[in-house]
Amino acid sequence: MTKFLKALGRFSSSWTGTIIIVLFLIFFVAQSFVIPSGSMKRTQLIGDFLFAKKFSYGIPTPHLPWLEIPILPDFNNNGHLIEGPRPKREDIVIFRYPKNNKIHYVKRCVAVGGDELLYANEKLLIHFHEGEGYMRENYPAEKLRTLRGKLWVENPYMDKYPGIQYAPEGTDIFQGLLRYYAYNKEIDMMPVYVDGLDVPAYKVREKKINALYSKVEEDHFYMIGDNRDNSNDSRFWGSVPYKLIVGKPWLIYMSLEHRSYDSVLNGDAYGNGKDNAHLKRLCGDLDIDSKACEALWNKQRYTVRWGRVGRRIESIQLEEPIE
Repeated sequence: MTKFLKALGRFSSSWTGTIIIVLFLIFFVAQSFVIPSGSMKRTQLIGDFLFAKKFSYGIPTPHLPWLEIPILPDFNNNGHLIEGPRPKREDIVIFRYPKNNKIHYVKRCVAVGGDELLYANEKLLIHFHEGEGYMRENYPAEKLRTLRGKLWVENPYMDKYPGIQYAPEGTDIFQGLLRYYAYNKEIDMMPVYVDGLDVPAYKVREKKINALYSKVEEDHFYMIGDNRDNSNDSRFWGSVPYKLIVGKPWLIYMSLEHRSYDSVLNGDAYGNGKDNAHLKRLCGDLDIDSKACEALWNKQRYTVRWGRVGRRIESIQLEEPIE
C-alpha cells in the first residue's frame, strides 16, 4: 500500500499525471463555467465564475475543453456514459444549446415531460402532468387558475426564488415572440387565445392572441431564464433533451463586474446585455445617460462582488439577489 501511494504521488506530481488528473476532474467531476449573458439575472450575474457538478444527472460523454469535441462515442445514444437522474422542476441546469451543441447555456428547468405551459404578459402558467390533485396539494389556492378546462399554476416559482423577475429592458419577450410568429419565424410555442386570462390580446396574422402554448415531450426539459423578459430560451427553440444535459451549477468561486458602461446602457446591436436597472440602482437620481453616471460606473468597474464569492447556488438562489 505504501509503495502504491508513493508511486501515485510521483505520478500526480509529474506533468503527465497532472494533466490526466485535471482532465479526469473536468470530464467526470466538476468544470468551470462563466456566466456570459443576463438571462439568469438576478440569480446569476454576468461575470459569475462557477463550478458545475458534472455528475448531478449521470456522467455526460466527455468532451475536450474549449474545443468541445467528444473523445468517446455516445454508446448509449443519450449523451451520457452513465445514465442518471433527470433534472427536476426548479433546478438550475447547465446544458448544451440545442442549435449549437458546442455552446453551454444555464437556465432554470420550469417543466418536464408531459407538462403543459401557457406563457402570456408577465405570466407563466403550468399544468403539471401529475394532475389536479398534485397541484392543489402543493400550491396555494391563490395561484391556481382554471383555463381551457384544466387547472394551471400561475408563476409557480416566483415566491420561492427572489431572482425571478419580469423586467424588460426594451420590448418584452412576449411581444418579441409574437413578432417572430407574424414574420413566419420559427418559435416553439403556439399562439392561442385563452378565455378568462386577464392579459392584453393582440391581433396577429388575422388571429386574436393573448397567450402562447407548448407541451413538453417525454424526457425533455423546458428551460427558461429567471430574467424572463430578456432570455433566449426554450420559448424560442424548444425543450432540451436529456442527451444535452451537462450538470448543475454548484459554487461561485469568483464574481467580477467587468461590463463596459456602453454595454450596460445600450447592449449590443440587438439590445442583449442591456441593464439599465443596474445603472439606476447605482446612479440614483442621476440621469443614467450622463457623464456623471458613466464616471460612477467606471469607478466600480472591475470590482469583485465579494458577497457572491464562495457561495453555493442552492443557497444563494433563495435569498434576495446580491449585486
